[in-house]
Amino acid sequence: MEHLINPRVRDIQISGIRRFFNRVMQYDDAISLTIGQPDFATPEHIKEAGKRAIEQNKTVYTPNAGLPELREAASRFLASRYGLSYNPENEIITTNGASEAIDITLRTILDAGSEVILPGPVYPGYEPIIKLCGAVPVYIDTTQNDFKISAKLLKEKLTEKTRCLILPYPSNPTGCILDKQTIVEIAHLLEDRDIFVLSDEIYSELIYGAQHHSIAAINHMREKTIVINGLSKSHSMTGWRIGFTFAPVYLSEQMLKVHQYNSTCASSISQYAALEALTAGVNDAEAMKDEYNQRRDYAYERLVSMGLDVVKPDGAFYIFPSIKKFGMNSLDFAVRLLEEARVAAVPGDAFSSFGEGYIRISYAYSRDILETGLNRLEGFISSLRV
Repeated sequence: MEHLINPRVRDIQISGIRRFFNRVMQYDDAISLTIGQPDFATPEHIKEAGKRAIEQNKTVYTPNAGLPELREAASRFLASRYGLSYNPENEIITTNGASEAIDITLRTILDAGSEVILPGPVYPGYEPIIKLCGAVPVYIDTTQNDFKISAKLLKEKLTEKTRCLILPYPSNPTGCILDKQTIVEIAHLLEDRDIFVLSDEIYSELIYGAQHHSIAAINHMREKTIVINGLSKSHSMTGWRIGFTFAPVYLSEQMLKVHQYNSTCASSISQYAALEALTAGVNDAEAMKDEYNQRRDYAYERLVSMGLDVVKPDGAFYIFPSIKKFGMNSLDFAVRLLEEARVAAVPGDAFSSFGEGYIRISYAYSRDILETGLNRLEGFISSLRV
């Protein structure tokens, strides 16, 4: 009966990141620099809040949109950090991670034939949902613009079918961010067009030596923008699965329907832990960010010393060096790197065809692991040049 399976499901693939991560598991002695999983433990006070929720039997359904006090804390957080104002009563939804937030957003605003513009290379979690909606992903090649979208590049891709622009900055896989002027120019281009913006800001707390700017803060853009954020990266809470959508009422009330029938509500235990994170732990990301910053500098300097072409990231915890000079595609390079040097990086083509010729290295690993992995990468590159 396999022929009866929804063809849209049949035609999508498991994430290239996960496929390669699973391949690494076959090698006991391999160093993996593949997954965007912070190596810090969830802060103790947040874990204690989760334990208290269990002990106090706070293990029942919450309101579909999440605990009111958690939405209030999330509202205060965005206002204080990024100057964004959202009513916790009807403009914020607590989701099962940013992944569900992306899902309910796209399922709410897309229909068959809609076009969604994405900057390539890009996180692979968007395209499958776009296609499941019957919509069409349209990629912008950013490889000649330091991996950054611009108003000029965007204008070339706009059509009457364009329904949504995805702005995933800071970027996975490149770590690039957009400066305020670029965001203003994009906003000016879109202000009179009926086009939604999905602004995925999950790495907004992890920016080095610069500031995060949200397009939702620009005049005329709040009413057409859905901001997505969460605690997985900022508070090392990947497994707790807490994300948020921030959107105007007319969008949030429709997105809430999809969320309700998708999962009813996020885990109550995780929500109480998240409340602790956004109150007592509001600055927890700072120490982690300082460490990532040092790792970023170390990884960048090592890769440059190896003779690799690489754009220095300004945020997140990824770096995306080019391996084009070695005459191999990214998958072949990554496979040989794993098999011959026992170090794993994600092939760039996992992030769309525009990632071909690159590999993604995550520096969300201890400095010892990072150093060992980069030493092995250097040895492998040296063997290719012999």
